[in-house]
Amino acid sequence: MALPVPEWRGRAARRWAVLDSALREQLAAAPVRDAVRLGCHLLRAEEAAALARLCRRVRTGKEPAAAGLYRDQGNREFGRGRYRVAVRLYSKAASHELHGSPDISICFANRSAALFHLGHFEVCLEDIARAESHGYPERLLPKVLLRKAECLLCLGRLQDAADAFSVVESKIHTDGLMTSPTHQTLLKKLSQLKVKIHEKKRCAEPAREACGDVQGKSEIWEENDSISGASSSLTLNFDTERGRHLVASQDIVPGQTLLKEEAFVSVLCPGESLLLQDSETAWDTRVTNADLYCHHCLRQLLASVPCRECSYAKYCSQDCADVAWEQYHRIECSLGALLLTLGVFCHVALRTVLLAGFAEVNRLVKWSHSGDKDPHNPKARCKCVSEVPDTGAGTRGIPGCNDTGQYQSSYQAVFHLLPHTEQHSPEHKFLCMLSVVAICKHLQEAGLHTALLNQESSEQWSKPKTSEKPLDELSPEMKTVAEAMLRHVLQLQCNAQAITVMQELGPGDGAVVNKKPVRLATAFFPVLSLLNHSCCPNTSVSFSGTAATVRASQPIPRGQEIFHCYGPHQCRMGVAERQQLLRQYFFECRCRVCLGELESDVKSVVSMRNSFCCPSCQAPMQGEEDLLCCSDEACATSVSRENLSHRLRDLQQQIKQALDLLGDRKTDQAIKILLKCQMDAENFLSPEHLLMGEMEDHLAQVYATLGKWQEAARHLKKSIEIVEMHHGPSSEEIGHELFKLAQILFNGFAVSEALSTIQRAEEILSMHCGPQSAQMQELQEMKTCLSELPRSILQRT
Repeated sequence: MALPVPEWRGRAARRWAVLDSALREQLAAAPVRDAVRLGCHLLRAEEAAALARLCRRVRTGKEPAAAGLYRDQGNREFGRGRYRVAVRLYSKAASHELHGSPDISICFANRSAALFHLGHFEVCLEDIARAESHGYPERLLPKVLLRKAECLLCLGRLQDAADAFSVVESKIHTDGLMTSPTHQTLLKKLSQLKVKIHEKKRCAEPAREACGDVQGKSEIWEENDSISGASSSLTLNFDTERGRHLVASQDIVPGQTLLKEEAFVSVLCPGESLLLQDSETAWDTRVTNADLYCHHCLRQLLASVPCRECSYAKYCSQDCADVAWEQYHRIECSLGALLLTLGVFCHVALRTVLLAGFAEVNRLVKWSHSGDKDPHNPKARCKCVSEVPDTGAGTRGIPGCNDTGQYQSSYQAVFHLLPHTEQHSPEHKFLCMLSVVAICKHLQEAGLHTALLNQESSEQWSKPKTSEKPLDELSPEMKTVAEAMLRHVLQLQCNAQAITVMQELGPGDGAVVNKKPVRLATAFFPVLSLLNHSCCPNTSVSFSGTAATVRASQPIPRGQEIFHCYGPHQCRMGVAERQQLLRQYFFECRCRVCLGELESDVKSVVSMRNSFCCPSCQAPMQGEEDLLCCSDEACATSVSRENLSHRLRDLQQQIKQALDLLGDRKTDQAIKILLKCQMDAENFLSPEHLLMGEMEDHLAQVYATLGKWQEAARHLKKSIEIVEMHHGPSSEEIGHELFKLAQILFNGFAVSEALSTIQRAEEILSMHCGPQSAQMQELQEMKTCLSELPRSILQRT
């Protein structure tokens, strides 16, 4: 959720409505600096109290009772053999246990058992070490140590396994409980595993180096001298119409990497289910992004390391936890509920300031007050930006460049992103201002502002002291922080970059894995922000953790501008709808695609493909008003748009029901519903409607679950035809569909067709996702496996 919760937005709107009209006019015209100055006195005690009540709905503290509930549920799921679900529940339990409590060791030990069953032996060992370091009960230790030895055995670390078995054996013999049934069972298992170790040692062969013949050639990369993270094939230009933009300085081929940039700042999007509406005693067991990804590096979590102080922040390793604490979380930690209530944009703004450091923030804010053109030298005047020629020869006068003319992924570049202060609605600016002031006042009242302003390390940081300043007054330094934060919140409207990932649908343990793109985080990428928009871009953007990679998606000749798609692609939406959505970025799209569609009277292809058809004769329906008429004059059937829209909504609900049944492994019922939905859809939807393709995709998934590979492939090929019509033959969407088809053909042993599908999928996905993506690696593994089959088999398939 980018903006604050609806209740806070509503309260801000009501507060705005009752302000004196002269004050409203003053605020509407005020620059960021004056808005903060005025806003400090507009956050009244009653608004602060209402915000505090909203924050109490969001639970981010340690709650041992919740830990017990999650652990018990994890035990039940473990007993059912649902180890992946159990891992996530044990992780939620660990995040709620108090740091130093022996109960947290039980969470780690239980999670290690689930990880062992999933075959994640290295991570299992890490959890066992965590359990031991947190004081795991002595009486239960032999069982965990035996699991450690089994992990080492499975990893082929035979000597380590033998040493671990010796420790377990000694422990069992010296604890004085040799006669207990549990220890007798352990001894029996220990004896069996010791035999396995001896057998493995006897049969062990010298380790051979892995063959490197399947690795592709590494891409030649030469970084730009003037633009950090950009290829040398790009140059930075500026003109008054297009602003800062990147242009090809040489011919670029499809798939060529143009930009590799780490986010200056990123904040995980938590998911709506974190907000509990009514209950003060129940805990949410649903899984969200906050449970699945590291809150620092955004890598997918397997066994999370919880924050020591709050239950919300989770990390992939202790290293990430420590870095996050030093850089920003020691200040954010106690503000968790407030930041979740006020939304991701406010959170990104605060973290941006924390990462930049107060000294740099103060320098640039003061520079912005001076009107000077050179942020590095207040006394020296640089050439006005509007006077910089669009030659690409020099970048010294371009906003965001440093004193040597380099454009870097730095706070200075972030600060120079346009906030469009004059274009935001007054009500929106007021909401953002109130929210930012609320955060800064909380920081000051809690004494956290001293750490923010001084940037001392956690070792130097003493316990915060409550500020003695009155509620309606911010210190001059905190007003500077508030001004920078408000600037960043307004910048995010046009410059926020969504970090997306392909997330698995369902349990993820089937032969064919279905995935969908999910917004994972919101970030500032100052170099990526240089790319202007086009509804038909010439690049594709992919993400790995907090890093963005931009690749050419088509040939780009020398001198052509590099474009990125901010919103709906031309294949996904008609020009009128696209223009409406793009207005949020305060510009009217004039890309060649939009201009071509606006000048043409022909109805958009997208609208035609996603249109209704006549329930009587299946000819396309037409009409702009509520009443739609059959395009076949001989038929003359007319139906209200609302009637057909209601049928579409009902159809979508039935499809969701079928997918829920599939998730519960009730495949027969799922097939019946999907086939019925398909028959109903044919009566009123265009054959090329995207929903028709989605149903074919779902049927392919069901048949793959049953191992009916030929039937699954037949349905998926129909889906691919429709996806290709909508998104194009080289689109990323087609690449993901071909990946699924390759999995189905591979499992169905259709070797020849599988190899050709793999090759086509590789060509597309390498261009969009890069050669090192997870899907590309799996395609390579499938190809290697099929290529190593005997020639006689290859000739028959």
